Parts: sequence; structure tokens; C-alpha cells
Amino acid sequence: MEKEIKNISSNESFRDRIETVDAHGKRKWIFAQKPKGKFYNARTIVSLFFFALFVTLPLIYVNDRPLFLFNIPKAKFIIFGKVFWPQDFFIFGMTMVAFVVFIVLFTAAFGRLFCGWVCPQTNFMEMLFRKVEYWIEGDAPQQKLLAKSEWNTNKIIRKGLKHFVFYVLSFVIANFFLAYVLGTEELWQMIKHPAENIGTLAGVLVFTYVFYAVYAFFREQACTVVCPYGRLQGVLLDRNSMVVAYDYKRGETRAKYHKNETRNAGDCIDCFQCVKVCPTGIDIRNGTQLECVNCTACIDACDHMMESVGFQKGLIRFASENNIANGERLPYTTRMKMYTLLLIALLGLLSFMIFSLKDVKATVIRTPGMLFQEVGKDSVSNLYNIKVVNKTMKPIPLTVKFEGSNGKVKMVGDVVHVEKEGQGAGAFFVVLPNKDIHNIKTKIKLGLYEGNRKISEINTNFLGPVTDSQ
Repeated sequence: MEKEIKNISSNESFRDRIETVDAHGKRKWIFAQKPKGKFYNARTIVSLFFFALFVTLPLIYVNDRPLFLFNIPKAKFIIFGKVFWPQDFFIFGMTMVAFVVFIVLFTAAFGRLFCGWVCPQTNFMEMLFRKVEYWIEGDAPQQKLLAKSEWNTNKIIRKGLKHFVFYVLSFVIANFFLAYVLGTEELWQMIKHPAENIGTLAGVLVFTYVFYAVYAFFREQACTVVCPYGRLQGVLLDRNSMVVAYDYKRGETRAKYHKNETRNAGDCIDCFQCVKVCPTGIDIRNGTQLECVNCTACIDACDHMMESVGFQKGLIRFASENNIANGERLPYTTRMKMYTLLLIALLGLLSFMIFSLKDVKATVIRTPGMLFQEVGKDSVSNLYNIKVVNKTMKPIPLTVKFEGSNGKVKMVGDVVHVEKEGQGAGAFFVVLPNKDIHNIKTKIKLGLYEGNRKISEINTNFLGPVTDSQ
């Protein structure tokens, strides 16, 4: 039986460290060559869509409130125009659980595809800052020469211009991120009056420096060192997961290409183009590695070389380990089915919780430490406190009414005034005739009204003067 070809590099040191760090623990700077091809063009279109969303979403307002707002200092969140306050935090918990399940399902099926195509870090780095770098300093060979050259006028101008543009872009990105936190209207007021908002200005400058440091210096280290997703994929991937993979059965053994020569080696011509374009510096021919973000730059580079020498494209492609080894297609495994069912159930529950939220929410409790009070000879009363949360964009005057024929409500004051997106509190008495009280605790139903319009119903208990034995 023919011995199965295995992709084992003669130098196994790549398994002991990441490609951006040498054997002495020092940073190796990656000069990634500019990729060209259909996947790179597709990623460019996706990134343009992403950038358009990023800059337009803070500007969209629905019913006088932003479509998205994540105001952590004020514990106020708006998603698709719907307000979430701290008391709705359980919904965020469910959202995070659903997101984790989605990540597990997506990674089990499609590997780290999210990182290369949708992740903001990758999009900003590869589709914005890296392109600016190509424009100012040239492609990878020119960048290497510039880095090794002495500090002259040309180097100072190019390096200075690049870092200036990087800082300006970082400042713009920081402001748009702040717009998601404060809202564009409040941010604009702060920009117009910087002397009155020194703290906010300092925050913008700090975030600007963080973004600048990441994209100018830290770069791919954010994906290979900081981001936990690369480590997670090691336990989430299996032999059926789709990843960017090298077809070692077709490519090995490697040999340089020579025209007019009978080729006895595999299709890999050992040109190292797949390595030169990799933004994290790995050799995909060594197999799936945690540094790989599935950006597909190596696919474009390899397809171009295969086409140039007249070989079939797809030596590096999206495939699973079983597809490379046995020619199997990507199956829908039992594990994927179970994750899918769990995700559908979580999304259903999450949707119900979101759409069942009310814009006006009231909490009614009997005043602690107080018993019932007799009212005349045939009735008793209980004193209640009410707290109201108003998530609408208008102030609401609220009254409480008894839902039934015999009871009645006496407000302490006329109404409970609740400001827009604010909270209000009040007190009221509920009076019941003795003939309707049959237990120590009688369940009653109250209606919360804005004028004559009922907003919601509230169930509570009424404390009466009789015992259970009676």
C-alpha cells in the first residue's frame, strides 16, 4: 500500500512559538505583501459595507433616540431603538449565552472565518491601515528597504506621514466609538464646548492613543496574543470543520518549477508566496495554526501562481481535514445539529423576552411595616408605594385605578409624574369593603392609566382583618 503523504515540515520549531516571535522571544516585524485576487476583492467589498455601517449607525435615530447606544456610565443601552436599563440586564445575559453558542456552532462548521472577514480588528488593520501603509511606503519589499535604510529626508517624510495619517484615522475612529456611547447629539455638544468637557476630551485622546498604538505597532499581535478566539478554535475545531487548508496530498513533495521539464514532484512549487502575503507570518503548508485568521490572502496568492505555471487552482482552499485526506464533503454532524437546536431555542426565548418588554414598567409594593386601616364601618384600606420606569421619549402622568366593581384607589396627590426616559414614584390607598375580604391576603388587580388609556395591569395582595380559619 502506498504510504500516505503527510505534511510534516523538516523544521518543527513553528510548533513551539508563534511566528511573530523569534527563538529569543523578540518581536519579528511582519512585512505582509499586498494580496491580489477574487477573495481579496470580496473582502474589500465586505469591509466597505462594514465601514459604512460603522459610521452611519450612530447617525440613525428612531423616535428621537439613536438606533444603537451603549452608555455604560449611565447604564443605558439602546438596541434597534429599544431601551434597556439595568433591570433588564438578564436579557443581556441571555444574549451573551446565545452569542457563545453561535460562536461554538460557527467555529465548528466554518473555523475562524469570522476573524478574517467580519472582525473589526482585522477589517481596520488589513483594509484600512494596511492599505494606507501600502500607499505611503509601498509594498513589502519597499517597506523592508525603508525600514533598513538610514534616517534621511525620504524616510522621515514617509514615516512621519504614515504615523500622522494613522493618528488622524485613530482619532476619527475613537470619536465614532464614543458616539455609540454618548450619542451623536451629546458628542457634538461636547465637541463644540471642549472647555466644559475636559474629561470627555481626555477620554477621546486616550482611546485615540490606544487605537493608534494597536494599528501602528501592536498590529497582528492583537489576534495572535490577546484575542482568546485563536485558542478556543483548538478545542472547537474537528476534522469536519472548514478552514483555509493546504492540500498536502496534491502538493507534496515540494519542488521548484522549471519549464520544459518532466515534473515528478507535487504541485507545490515552493514559491513561498502564501507565506509572503500572510498578515500573521505563518506558513499555511504546516497545517492549521492558531495564528491563521482565515483571511484567504494565501489562497489568492497560490491560485495566481498555479495559474501562472498552468496547474489547477485550489492547492490552498477552504476545506476540511477530512476533505483533504479522504475527499469527503462538509457534513452536518450531530454536534452541529444539537448546537443549532440549542441556538434556535435561545434565540426564540431571547426574542420573546425582548418583544415582551414594556415601555412603561411599574412596581407596586405594600408600604413596609404598616397594617390595614379601617375606613368607616364597612371598609379597610392598604397603603402602597409605586415606582415607575418610563422608557418613552415623552413625560407621562399616570394614575392607578382598581380593576373591579367594589374597590377603589385614592392617590396621594393627583397623579404620578414620570419624566421622559426617567423614573417616578408615588403612593396611593386601596380601599376594599369588608364583604369582599375573605382571607388575610386577598389578590387584587390594579390598572396603570395615562388619562383614559390603560398601559398595564399590576397584580398584588391586599391585607385584610380576617384570619384563614374564618
